[in-house]
Amino acid sequence: MNTRNPALAALALATALAGGVGFSAVTAQNAAAQATTAPQQTQQEPERHHSASRHIDGRIAFLKAELKVTDAQAPQFDRVAQAMRQNAQAVDQARQQMRGNRDQPKSAVERLEARTQFAALRAQGSQRFLDAFKPLYASLSDDQKKAADEMLARHGHGHEPGHERGRL
Repeated sequence: MNTRNPALAALALATALAGGVGFSAVTAQNAAAQATTAPQQTQQEPERHHSASRHIDGRIAFLKAELKVTDAQAPQFDRVAQAMRQNAQAVDQARQQMRGNRDQPKSAVERLEARTQFAALRAQGSQRFLDAFKPLYASLSDDQKKAADEMLARHGHGHEPGHERGRL
């Protein structure tokens, strides 16, 4: 397991387990990646919206490396990677629809409906990822399972992965 930056390892797995659907996980991953390559944003700059698919292949590669997936486990891991890509694509489509309606005022009911739709999207993505991850996890060695367990446990900050307060 990568011991150089355990926080990034935990973030990568949590993002993967959330299926790339979680807004804060995706935003945090993009922020972490940008922090090493770009200057800090000033408070006057608008928040940038990034594609969930933008770094998905990097997150997939990182997860594969952290779990030390073997050639024999590759078919199971490929299903996990496909679930992650599908989840990222679903998030991108939902965000694009939401941005298209950004200029229209929204009522409290419309905002609650949007939150419900995104919660359903996160749930679908989590289930898709879980369905793909279970067979991979079953094929992992004890050391690999320990790595996966530790990566996920480190992310548990008392809130659900992918939940960002104050959005929508």
